[in-house]
Amino acid sequence: MAPTRGWSITGASLEALLCIPRNVFAIIWAVEVMTGEEFAISLGDENRAALERLGRLSAAGEAPQELTIERLLRIALKNELEASEVAAMWMSTTSELDVKLAFARQTGDEAKHYRLIADRLKALGVDADRIDPREGGYSPLFDYLRALQSTTARVAAGQFTREGIALVRNQCFIDFCEGLGDVETAALYRDVIQPDERQHHELGRRFLVLFAATENEQQVARDAARRTLELAEEIQEVARLKAGISRAPGC
Repeated sequence: MAPTRGWSITGASLEALLCIPRNVFAIIWAVEVMTGEEFAISLGDENRAALERLGRLSAAGEAPQELTIERLLRIALKNELEASEVAAMWMSTTSELDVKLAFARQTGDEAKHYRLIADRLKALGVDADRIDPREGGYSPLFDYLRALQSTTARVAAGQFTREGIALVRNQCFIDFCEGLGDVETAALYRDVIQPDERQHHELGRRFLVLFAATENEQQVARDAARRTLELAEEIQEVARLKAGISRAPGC
């Protein structure tokens, strides 16, 4: 059961409490921790500003001629593989049953996305069976996420924030595909992948309500979300500046 709204003073005896000046005690009494629901709304608002920035950066400028849908789908394979692997790792080391099962579902969804994208590449004339997304190593975001240990940090960084990033980036990619007349790839993302990502994001929000109900857990969640956004923007900017890659889909 999630902790209820309120305040607490750890390690204080009754005698110590009686020594607190009345005006100080009144201030302590007035300070309340946000409920899990309030915190999820607050973190969502905070994330939204960063996500809007990521979306603008992803779609900024004219796409170079060499930036093809096939090239971006190759990047998508790497993103889906990393997302599936992280969820599988977390599933095996998460104790809460409902969260464990959510990670199991996400593992399967991301693996399904990988296969669908590979099939789309084949339809575009690319031999996807010869692509190994692990070449070049895993991303810094993968390394950060896999190291997270607490359930609160995992749902805040992975399901709530990274899936939010995916929704924004996927929409940029959908717009890019439609602009080039590739309605099949756009439909794959719009009708199949995006609904799954929304479900993952919503599960993250629901778990935040349950697990981020204390001041300490809320700070853990906030730090994990912020670091995830920072890494996502760093990776996106490096790809744009070094390889001219923009409008790449998420996971």
